[in-house]
Amino acid sequence: MNVQEQINAYISSQPEPKSSDMQMLHRVILHVMPACRLWFLDGKNSEDKIVSNPNIGYGFQTIEYADGKTREFYQIGISANKTGISVYILGIKDKKYLAQTYGEKLGKASVSGYCIKFKTLKDINIDILEAAIRFGASAQNQTS
Repeated sequence: MNVQEQINAYISSQPEPKSSDMQMLHRVILHVMPACRLWFLDGKNSEDKIVSNPNIGYGFQTIEYADGKTREFYQIGISANKTGISVYILGIKDKKYLAQTYGEKLGKASVSGYCIKFKTLKDINIDILEAAIRFGASAQNQTS
């Protein structure tokens, strides 16, 4: 199964309305990042144990660690969780930026340094979420 097939299977395996919401988010992110690299992480480690929720990634960045090692990873990600959906916006150095810039305008969502969590899309302002995604897609390792 290729990455797009894995993504389609993952989205369609979710209960409604989560499945429809994730499909809509997938389309929004592809609109913002039309030629991006797609990722699908099944949430399992090298021993095939589940260590996280599966997630879909968009874009590409190289992360450099303090020891000088690097790792390739996505810029934007989405994942279903027990209570709703998480959107990950990675590579922003200022961990307060998302909450300060988009938090109050989003609606019923919790915003951390790199994650926006909400129950359903109807609970949030999709235009504000798209603006945050657009920022994350274009501002890797920037603070504003």
